[in-house]
Parts: sequence; structure tokens; C-alpha cells
Amino acid sequence: MILALTDLKEALPLVMSHSRRWTKAAAFSASAALVLLLLAAALAYGAKDVSLPVIWGALTAYDPSLPEHAAIHGLRLPRALAALLVGASLGAAGALVQGATRNALADPGVLGINAGAALAVVLCFALSPWMGYGLVMLASFGGAAAATAVIALLAWLSRGGFATLELTIGGAVVSAMAHSLAVGLAIYFELSQDLAFWYAGGLAAVRWEQLRLLAPVLVLGLLLAALLGRRLSLLSLGDEAAEGLGARTGRTRLAALGLMAVLAGASVSAAGSIGFIGLIAPHAARRLAGTDYRLVVPLSALLGAALLLAADLASRTVQPPREFAVGAMAAFVGVPFFLYLARRERREL
Repeated sequence: MILALTDLKEALPLVMSHSRRWTKAAAFSASAALVLLLLAAALAYGAKDVSLPVIWGALTAYDPSLPEHAAIHGLRLPRALAALLVGASLGAAGALVQGATRNALADPGVLGINAGAALAVVLCFALSPWMGYGLVMLASFGGAAAATAVIALLAWLSRGGFATLELTIGGAVVSAMAHSLAVGLAIYFELSQDLAFWYAGGLAAVRWEQLRLLAPVLVLGLLLAALLGRRLSLLSLGDEAAEGLGARTGRTRLAALGLMAVLAGASVSAAGSIGFIGLIAPHAARRLAGTDYRLVVPLSALLGAALLLAADLASRTVQPPREFAVGAMAAFVGVPFFLYLARRERREL
């Protein structure tokens, strides 16, 4: 009897380890399946629903003379792929900034990074309406980098550094200022309604030309973000513990924030200022996969892609043929989640 109990105690950790491994594998598999399902739905549903055989025909034997094929290939497919890439990038960017700052409320939208990038894009359209998308993307990078620098300065001036509620409030102030400036510029220069719809968050204007420039940047950024996973896991232990294990905390934090600015800037240049994707996805990923950022970053990307695909699908199908701003759909879920997190963080102070 004693030997049996001893064997059971020795076997229990192995069983638990296998169980956790299977849980994490199931989380990745379910997330990937959900992304594929939403991708198919994004091609099928809209102002006019299209059957799966027609979608398959448009993908494998494209005939430009057929209206359904032209709509799928020219409009819905680039839009769906953009939602996939932008959502994944925002999810990964959220994981990067939360890991680098150890701040549960951190998110490119909440901290004003998206708003800074959007302000730079609005400024580009105001000064040079015919500017090419490549230069718009570069301007968006610059705006995101400038906003990131402001947030880093606020963290340096704050007693608690990055992991404080005050920094989140400061980010909200930066976001509000950038938003006000962007709206003022749009009114003064009489920018079009399409730009206003883009600023609120929208993927309707994405075409293959933009996607060819956007996709390589985002894919490379996602790969580099995944490579930072191990360093972010060490950083989550605290600076002293991480440095004791050989990590260079300053370089890791700088790399994570810089990469976050690139991902957020490229995403904003295509889809406008969409918030809360980078807040929700990392929290859900940590709930499913634990605190190992080697898993959190890629799972956040998958969940971010699923969230944005769902938000974009909802924006097109709630009241067709009318479309709502994708950013508004994301905020519908994101705002209550942010308030819940803020209340929980305040209780823990």
C-alpha cells in the first residue's frame, strides 16, 4: 500500500505535465481552427453572401468575368488577409509591450502608440494627398516610434516605471492629444470621409497593392516577435532576477518596444486606429498557455487574428450593405474588458 502511494506521488507530476502540454497544444489547435473558420466566413458573408463552392472556384480557377469571382479576389480576399495579418500583429504587439513593461493594462492602443501612428498618417494626407502607400507606412512608423518615445519618457519620470497605473493614464492622455490633433487637421484641411472612416478603424480600402507592401513587414515582425519570447519570459521574473540569469534587460525592453512600434505602425497604416486587440489577446493567451512568452507571443498573434477577423465580419454583417467601423466593434468588447482590468489592478495596488 505504501509503495503504491509512493508510485502515485512520483507519477502525479508526470501526469500533470502531460496534461498541461496537451492543454497548450489544444489551445493552439483550437485557435488556428477558429482563424481558418473566420477566414472562410470573411470570404463568404457580406453585402451579398457567397457559397463555399463559388469561393473555392474563385481561389482555384479565377474567372474575372464572373462578378462573384471578381468580388472575392479583388475585395474580400485582400481584406480578409489584411485582417488576419493586422490582427496577428496587434495581438503580438500587445504581448510584447505587456511583457516588456510588466503592465497588465499595456496595449498599443491604450498607451497612445496607435494614435501617434494615425496622427502621422493624417498629417501625410493633409500635406500630400497623393503620397504613395510606402511613404504613408514609413510615416506611420515614425508616428508610432515618437509615441513610444513619449511613453518611455513618462516611464522614466514615473517612480514606478512602466508597471504603473499612472503610466496607463499618461498613455490615455497621449492618445487623446494625438486624436484631437488628427481630428483638427482633418477638419482644417477638409479631408475626405473615407479618411475619417479609416481613422475609426476599417479595412474596406485595403487592396493587393497595399498588401504586397504590408505583408512582408508584418510577417517579418511576427517572426522577430516570436524570437523574443524567451527573453521576455526572463524579463517577467523582474530585472534583478533576469540579469542574474544573464539577460540584458535594457536591450530586451528596447527591442520589444521598437518591434511593437513597427507592428503597430504598419497595422495602423492599413487599418486605422484599432484598439483593444492587443489588450485582450495576450490576457487570453496567458490564461490558456501560462506565462511562458515563447508560447504567449504566437498564441496572442493567433487570438488577435481571430478577434479582428470577427470584428471585421461583424462590421459588414450587422446591417448590410451598410458597414460599421471595425474599431467600434473591437471597442464594444474591449472597453468593458479594460475597465475590468483597471479595477482589478487598482485593488492590487
